[in-house]
Amino acid sequence: MDDLRDKYLTAIANAADEAALEDLRVQAVGKKGEVSLQMRELGKMTPEERQVAGPKLNALKDELNSALAAKKQALGDAALDERLKTEWLDVTLPGHRRRPGTIHPISQVTEEVTAIFADMGFSVAEGPQVESDWYNFDALNIPGHHPARAEMDTFYMHREEGDNRPPHVLRTHTSPVQIRSMQEHGAPIRVIAPGRVYRADYDMTHTPMFHQVEGLAIDRDISMANLKWCLEEFVKAFFEVDDVELRFRASHFPFTEPSAEVDIRCSWEGGTLKIGEGDDWLEILGSGMVHPHVLRSGNIDPDEWQGFAFGVGIDRIAMLKYGIPDLRAFFDSDLRWLRHYGFASLDVPTLHGGLSR
Repeated sequence: MDDLRDKYLTAIANAADEAALEDLRVQAVGKKGEVSLQMRELGKMTPEERQVAGPKLNALKDELNSALAAKKQALGDAALDERLKTEWLDVTLPGHRRRPGTIHPISQVTEEVTAIFADMGFSVAEGPQVESDWYNFDALNIPGHHPARAEMDTFYMHREEGDNRPPHVLRTHTSPVQIRSMQEHGAPIRVIAPGRVYRADYDMTHTPMFHQVEGLAIDRDISMANLKWCLEEFVKAFFEVDDVELRFRASHFPFTEPSAEVDIRCSWEGGTLKIGEGDDWLEILGSGMVHPHVLRSGNIDPDEWQGFAFGVGIDRIAMLKYGIPDLRAFFDSDLRWLRHYGFASLDVPTLHGGLSR
């Protein structure tokens, strides 16, 4: 045992790193180490021999474990000292100038859109992001067999087996806010509803969570002509151009009738988007006259009132206006990206002062 003790104490003292130290621990006191094998031999000894050999082996094992722990601590301290030498900093030096934070493009564009529609007399309405399927689908004339209600497209909240309460979803659009606003304020009404929405999709132009702003205007004599003027004024103000040309294409949305997709004239010359000129068309939003079923869901008589509604993807128009190629970058939390595309925190967008830098 003396030879064993001298052998391992010397090897432990000379260990160069923690990996070598771990190998020595396994060789000495591991399950198949030399000391452990010696302790297994105690069973073959007489009681008198065990009384002598047992305490000596236990003392040897304790001594080697103590030496291993002390060496490990010493190696750790040495590594820390070495690291501190390379990371040394003179705390008396002046500090680095703190960079001001920036506003995320989504927040900036939301403020820009809000400023434009506020100038037209629209107020901002908000609602819950977890909605009952009645507000999210039924009230908006979306039938039970519609693909949007499938679990492959919509995030449904978990329900215990046997729970007969109506299902709830992460809202797939901000249209439920329109229903709640109609129920609360009645007609006439002019509101926009910006906010987060959720759909099961993910690629360069789709993310599971994104942002929309939807608009609603209801009065006694509102028509598609009012909708067209409103959208033209919005596009001119948002893209900061003097003139635009919009193209309305017949489409179908369950909550509007008639419904129209709206395209804007543009050009991609040289890879740069220019609004209001060129021979190309770019789809930017969906719109239409509010369906009578939707008005009734909001406790408004469709025989007396009518109105228009529209929906715009905030992320999408932010990409178009500020030349951001990949939607997923909005949610990566990359400080370099935020510093490049971010906006000064005190530059509040206004129509008279300018929307963007």
